[in-house]
Amino acid sequence: MSFGQGGPQWDPWKPNTQQQPWDNQAGRAPQQPWGGPGTGVQAPDWAALAEASETRNRRRRLLLIVGAAVATVGVGAAVAMAVVNADGNTTASNKPTSDLPATAAIPSDTASAAPSFAPTSAPPPLDPKDFISSVKKDTAPLAVESLFPGTQLTMGERLYKKGPTADTTNCASAAKNTLPKILTDNGCTRFLRVTYSKDGVAVTVGVAVFDTEAQATKVKAAADKKSIVESLSGGGVPTFCRAAICRSTTNSYGRYAYFTIAGFTNGKDVTTKSTAVFTTGDDLAEFAFRQIRRRGEAQASAASQ
Repeated sequence: MSFGQGGPQWDPWKPNTQQQPWDNQAGRAPQQPWGGPGTGVQAPDWAALAEASETRNRRRRLLLIVGAAVATVGVGAAVAMAVVNADGNTTASNKPTSDLPATAAIPSDTASAAPSFAPTSAPPPLDPKDFISSVKKDTAPLAVESLFPGTQLTMGERLYKKGPTADTTNCASAAKNTLPKILTDNGCTRFLRVTYSKDGVAVTVGVAVFDTEAQATKVKAAADKKSIVESLSGGGVPTFCRAAICRSTTNSYGRYAYFTIAGFTNGKDVTTKSTAVFTTGDDLAEFAFRQIRRRGEAQASAASQ
């Protein structure tokens, strides 16, 4: 049933409390608040909603705080790793060696290196032989006593007694057979001699002096079996190697040619079995070579000072 257009609908079957009222001025049913009578809808629990909102806000603030703390720890760890790596502690990283940069990728420190200078080298040592190969360099005093000093000579376990000495500028007078001509032809300027003896065996060493090494070398090449130095006796050494067969040697070093003649002091001939004579001759030839070489060494040392 209706009591006019736009009026409230009246349901005869509902109690008055359930009928919808009508707002005559608005021409519509009055608006009801949440949970108001007649709406059938329960009003929100504003206290619960406020509490839930506050809980969400607290949770959001807690998450922000925790996130900030985690970020701070991460930054601190990164800094710590950087410091450890800068200190060169290889235990801070588990990277294998193959992951490290190659040598070519590592920057060099040439910019901070000390200034370099042109390399310098010491001059080569002076050659002692140069000082005894030419009269122009071989200027040290020369005498029999400087080449053969003392009164005796020890070679290994053998002791030789020093006998007479001689020094002459007439080289031919100190030689025999074919040697005088060879010495003269090659310009011999001086001839020094000395004799040593031991147990009935004697040896005379003769040293011929030339201006150049080439002259001494020619004398060595031209000498033959008959090119011998004349033995020197006296001072307790009897005459030897004048008529008997003796053993002789010839050699040269620098501008010096040196000779030996060795034999028995009793006039006995030397044979291939006369080992004492061979040993004596070899010892004195070796000693003559050493003394000539030492002369060169002494002058080279003095020149390098």
